[in-house]
Amino acid sequence: MCLIIVAWQYHPEYPLIVAANRDEYYDRPTAPAHIWKQPNELLAGRDLTGGGTWLGINNTGRFAAVTNYREGIQETQRRSRGELTTGFLNMRRSNSDMHINQYAQHCVNNGDQYHGFNLLLSESDQLVYCSNRHPEIVPLPRGIYTLSNHLLDTPWPKSSHVKEALEPMLSSTKSINADQLIDCLQRRESFADEHLPDTGVGLELERMLSPPFILSPSPLINYGTRCTTVVLKNKAGNTQFVEQSYDRNGSVGERKSFSL
Repeated sequence: MCLIIVAWQYHPEYPLIVAANRDEYYDRPTAPAHIWKQPNELLAGRDLTGGGTWLGINNTGRFAAVTNYREGIQETQRRSRGELTTGFLNMRRSNSDMHINQYAQHCVNNGDQYHGFNLLLSESDQLVYCSNRHPEIVPLPRGIYTLSNHLLDTPWPKSSHVKEALEPMLSSTKSINADQLIDCLQRRESFADEHLPDTGVGLELERMLSPPFILSPSPLINYGTRCTTVVLKNKAGNTQFVEQSYDRNGSVGERKSFSL
């Protein structure tokens, strides 16, 4: 998962709004969104290599999503970052006021077992951010947040673009639907070089990775946006979950829709 925007306690009808693009190698095996039969019923797509997920919800009301932290170094074998999301979603509920913060702290304390990650966790009236590239657990107040492959709210062009696309919609529209949110993440044009970050991967790759929706210019790279996921949780606690997948040339593929 490489780009997430979250509106938390911001919209009068939907306390949790999430739109996210997952960018990944096309040859990495993936199962589309489905219900997993786990200790808690978990709804998510599944990375069939690592066994975890990039983004999911469960039947107790929890939400979790992870992105990698781009550092321009070749990643050696470590534990899958998808364990961080599934670990939270599969935990049995006990003292929920402490649970989410304890879990976040556990992830940071054991952060050296993983390559760089950013993690968003939500339960009940809490949304928490943590990272093994940032020492503090951050409880998030009401607001709109973006997360890509650096720390929370780092103003990369793609992050600023999707926030600028979403904010007017939330201010002017009482009812939000999945297609509106998906549209916010569809820009495929690279941003100007002077606005790009330097994450150590070289300018050509920075250009390719700069838009919200990534298309590979060459089959040799074989990497791009695989799906867009939307989570809409209303005041009554009902959640709509939509996953729109794409093929290698960016054409619309299968759509999965769920209501919980």
